[in-house]
Amino acid sequence: MPSAHVINRVTILGTGLIGGSFAHALRKYTADIHIAGWDRPDVVREAQSLGAIDAAFSTELAPALENADLVYIALPIGATLDLLPEVARLAPPNALITDACSTKVRITEDAADLFPEDSSKLFLGGHPMAGRELSGIAHADADLFRNHTYALIGASSDQKDPRISAFVKILEKIGARSLWLGAQQHDYAVGLASHLPQLAAVALASFLYDHLDENGLPITLAGPGLRDSLRLAGSPYSTWRDIVLTNKEVLSAALDLFARRLDDLRERLASRDLEADFDAANELYKLLRSL
Repeated sequence: MPSAHVINRVTILGTGLIGGSFAHALRKYTADIHIAGWDRPDVVREAQSLGAIDAAFSTELAPALENADLVYIALPIGATLDLLPEVARLAPPNALITDACSTKVRITEDAADLFPEDSSKLFLGGHPMAGRELSGIAHADADLFRNHTYALIGASSDQKDPRISAFVKILEKIGARSLWLGAQQHDYAVGLASHLPQLAAVALASFLYDHLDENGLPITLAGPGLRDSLRLAGSPYSTWRDIVLTNKEVLSAALDLFARRLDDLRERLASRDLEADFDAANELYKLLRSL
């Protein structure tokens, strides 16, 4: 079993917004951690030029993983699923492997086969509830995770393993709030709280785009409220494709329920019953502001 202080060398697979921000956060809030990055040549070169990583790798995976105490996978879900068998094979003994993907059921199922209980290597599913509508290392920020929830898949008792305990301490140092929960519980919750709002923003934005006239109406009369409401509409499909594909059952059910709520609102447009919906919406907004 590794000693209590086990994370001295970190390899980040994918040095875009999340991976790059994790690298910047390590640089800013931890000491004496060697950070390696693996990505496309142009991406890791930029990450190294920005001082986010100490060593850059872009072709073979084995040299990037050599001697890593922590392997942090910050790639799209599909790429993570494709790469995970190689990571399991090439990661050093006693390494902790974690991911930052937005859905957890499929990845934890694969990881259970690739990292059995008798393996010296350990997998921990994770998901930082932080991000931006703009992707890439150029938008990475050391404080991206600060004051945001960081979902960890398992039970808090898993921290008895010193590798997980060390990772949780790193999350505390970079300002994230750890929350332990199951994979299915996670995917249901983010389906409603994160993925459904994204699709709702896409639906509204595409609806308005389809109804633009030659004078730019109705958008030429839009105020800052619409811009605030549609911030998520700036996210690219490439970021969301795998999320939708790996959480489609939850999203399908959520869209059905949301459509019914819209139908209810339409039926009550001429009544004062809408006040109850506004009151509930106001209360939820207060809750969000308090988090």
